Amino acid sequence: MARRSTAAHLAALSLDSAAETPLYRQLYFAIRDAILTGRLQPGTRLPSTRTLANDLSLSRNTAVSAYEQLLTEGYLDGRVGAGSYVSAVLPEALLHARRTPPQEVREPSSEPKLSRRGAMLAQLQAAQGTPPQPFSLGLPEIDSFPFDDWARLLARRWRRPPTDFLVGVDPMGYPPLREALARYLGAARAVSCHPDQILIVSGAQQALDLVARALIDPGDRVWVEEPGFSGTWSALLAAGANLTPVPVDDDGIDVVEGRRISPDARMICVSPSHQYPLGRTMALRRRLELLDWAQAADAFVLEDDYDSEYRYAGRPLAALQGLDENGRVIYVGSFSKVMFPGLRIGYLVAPEGLIEPLCAIRRLLDSHPSSIAQAALADFITDGYLTSHIRRMRALYEERQAFFIETVREILGDKLRIAPDEAGMHLVGHLPDDADDAELSKRARAAGVVALPLSAFYRETPHQKGLLFGYAGVPAAETRRAIERLATVFAGD
Repeated sequence: MARRSTAAHLAALSLDSAAETPLYRQLYFAIRDAILTGRLQPGTRLPSTRTLANDLSLSRNTAVSAYEQLLTEGYLDGRVGAGSYVSAVLPEALLHARRTPPQEVREPSSEPKLSRRGAMLAQLQAAQGTPPQPFSLGLPEIDSFPFDDWARLLARRWRRPPTDFLVGVDPMGYPPLREALARYLGAARAVSCHPDQILIVSGAQQALDLVARALIDPGDRVWVEEPGFSGTWSALLAAGANLTPVPVDDDGIDVVEGRRISPDARMICVSPSHQYPLGRTMALRRRLELLDWAQAADAFVLEDDYDSEYRYAGRPLAALQGLDENGRVIYVGSFSKVMFPGLRIGYLVAPEGLIEPLCAIRRLLDSHPSSIAQAALADFITDGYLTSHIRRMRALYEERQAFFIETVREILGDKLRIAPDEAGMHLVGHLPDDADDAELSKRARAAGVVALPLSAFYRETPHQKGLLFGYAGVPAAETRRAIERLATVFAGD
């Protein structure tokens, strides 16, 4: 009797062959609605697809398609051809059960549980990132970049790209780019290398990470400059390094003090040409002392040459790597500051014995940056565009530094002690020792000005207080407006 009433009920269904919705979907919705409203009770057997098709004057395929969809979604049990029944537990009931767990089951945490190392690194990264605003650090002058020339070089490479550009290039990097870099670094930075010592990476941060993975075991001691760059810290901490902050004086990192507090260091991380963030230049005597100690201690030196192209007094200083006669220095650089950060191409120059393992580790992370971008960059260097651009930017940045200092002194007076720097893209404005540079930085950010606190660049107790200003990417008019806003911050101090 139940079967006849069910068949009679389905036979009364009304379908519209002229509607845009296909007939099998109309039938599916009609049966599902009957199930959800209770007109078809759980356990009720439905008519066969052949019978239903005859009753509704449909093709059997239409009925089969509707039943199969209902079976797939859990509204029916059984299988087509062997009897189909309304499911005892409908999908809506299952979903509702998942949404309302029993009271005795503990609600899951809204935050994912990270490892201790993951939580530590997440905090480090959160502390670094800043949106592009006036005086953001490391931001070059983007509007003056020769994008028309760059676009032509990219278009030339895209016009008839070889197959290897489309499927991947040598994980060491595009060979002509490494050749162009070897020539450029030799001429501009006195780096002593050949192309097979150069590994192209996705920015300097990846280079730091690769070196840390290759050379550092958990617990190994590593000298870092105090104050120093938190990006270096994070790469080393991710490898489990035990960081030893070594003070920086007017001649650079204090090698004697480093040997005293950590004589068994595995690696030394330095920015000798323009120390970050203080801007000091490592003296030749100190460089030779560092290299001698690294050789005696069987340690490596990681040289971060992050903005040495921009030197305003005399020629750019030679890299520390060029003085190394024992294969102890790993040289790291990128094009983020000399071109634009979004390019994501950097490089490292490693001693011959290290380059193969570094390349093998790199394959585990990503095979290579964009092949086309590497080829266009090789042309950009070889055709002279890079040196021309650097020369123009050097003149512009020197002018902007002078304007920044003049405007700070005009508007802020003696509230911020600031002096010219012979190189780089940022300046440190020094504050009295009892100033709260972190609070001033926070209030400056609220006023739309990025002025990072110098105290944040210390691993241990800060010895100086100040604010850091990236002036290179800020035009004069915007610089003045930003410093005027900064004056309101100091006025409320």
